Amino acid sequence: MNQNWIVENLNNAFSTWNGKLTELWGLVTTGPQSFKGGAVWGVMQNLHNAMVGVGYALVVLFFAISLFKNTMNFHELKRPEAALHYLIRFVAAKALVGYGMDIMLNIFSICNGVITDMTSGMGGISQAMVSLPGEMQTAIENVGFLASIPLWLVTILGSLFITVLSFVMILTVYGRFFRLYMYTALAPLPLASFAGESTQSVGISFVKSYIGVCLEGAVIVLACIIYSAFVSTPTVTGSEPTTMVWSYLAETVFNMLVLVGLVKGSDRIIHEMMGL
Repeated sequence: MNQNWIVENLNNAFSTWNGKLTELWGLVTTGPQSFKGGAVWGVMQNLHNAMVGVGYALVVLFFAISLFKNTMNFHELKRPEAALHYLIRFVAAKALVGYGMDIMLNIFSICNGVITDMTSGMGGISQAMVSLPGEMQTAIENVGFLASIPLWLVTILGSLFITVLSFVMILTVYGRFFRLYMYTALAPLPLASFAGESTQSVGISFVKSYIGVCLEGAVIVLACIIYSAFVSTPTVTGSEPTTMVWSYLAETVFNMLVLVGLVKGSDRIIHEMMGL
């Protein structure tokens, strides 16, 4: 190993982070239909269509349970307004199950519009990219063999942390996409609960949770904006190469931890913020 390896290792770690950050930026504004060329979306559509039939059966079941529970002797159904109330509930629940896919896509489109406005206001993610300062690279290249041994250790640890944080961050964003697919595929089942007054809380909870997952992208974008402000003015302290690299990596990894923490906690943040 030599000083060039140290510089190359740091640049590779920063390149991995920048690549995952760029991928994250593209994913938060990507619709589920176009993710991975739409292959996963096609499978989810087939699952959703298969669940529609089950959803219709649940509509009948939940409606019957609610009807028998609230009209034990059926005298209430003799009143036209009561009969109309139950008829409207049944038709509405059936429509929710049948048009569940359109409803889910419209909710996502509205939430994604908010995210797109935020990303366009920021102008891009380029200002959040991390790179090795020129003066640090020069100091590393001029260091002797014995003095470079501590640099190897610092570089290995720093590169390992940065690489792990990169994959944790991008896996969290991928997890959001998988949850969107799961919500969409199984939507007919919880939406069928609107057929009964005693079961409609399940459907309300489902819709609120889905909106929360859609809005997680807004928290992720906001986290990137905060992160870009942190890394826009990197500081290099110390005159000794090991001290310079250690202080710079410590600050950089801390900023990355802030971003990864916000990204991983985006679901909790949006639920606490909006009560979803």
